[in-house]
Amino acid sequence: MNDTKEARSGQELIIRECHDFELTGKGESEQWDLADWSAMNLLDDTEDRYETRFKMLYSKKGIYVLGSCEDKLISTEYDKDQGDIWNGDVFEVFLQTDPSSPLYFEYEINPLNAELAILVPNNEGDFFGWSPWHYEEERKIKRAVHIRDGIAKSGSKISGWTAEMFFPFALFKGLINVPPKPGTTWRGNFYRMDYDSGKQIKWSWEPIETTFHEYKKFGTIIFK
Repeated sequence: MNDTKEARSGQELIIRECHDFELTGKGESEQWDLADWSAMNLLDDTEDRYETRFKMLYSKKGIYVLGSCEDKLISTEYDKDQGDIWNGDVFEVFLQTDPSSPLYFEYEINPLNAELAILVPNNEGDFFGWSPWHYEEERKIKRAVHIRDGIAKSGSKISGWTAEMFFPFALFKGLINVPPKPGTTWRGNFYRMDYDSGKQIKWSWEPIETTFHEYKKFGTIIFK
């Protein structure tokens, strides 16, 4: 399919298998030594060129993601889950388990540890998100946030924040290529939004033109 070939022309992220570990938000587990940092690119003109990067691992039970965001100010008031948290500081993960299908999982987390978890069907730009059903116990995403040199409060001055996430394969039950095996290929992208300047400033791993939902521009995730 031409769309798939075009999408595969982007970056490749090879992720390694790890042992399961507890999340602290700091990325301090020795398991993270198995993964290299991947840089995210600033998309907008701004004086604050905050370094933004991420790591990714997987175990037999699920996917681990570590996001690191240099920052000066917590610019969000959203502290409730499943809200419009993208209207404030946020780190985002998009995962497409089946590259042939316009269906992907979107996850957002902010410095106040609020989350948004949705499955998105995207019909050539016509899309909307569906919340997980029975989002609890072994299907619940684990997450932890650490604030550097500050407190988790709207308006707090900080030097940065990190977020650790664990996406259990049980949450993706019914989707193709789950759980992945060595050699399995997914698609995905990683994003950040920051509002310290009073306007929306964006970062992404794979370049986009107008929206984070350009799934044909996702990069390739290869399970090693």
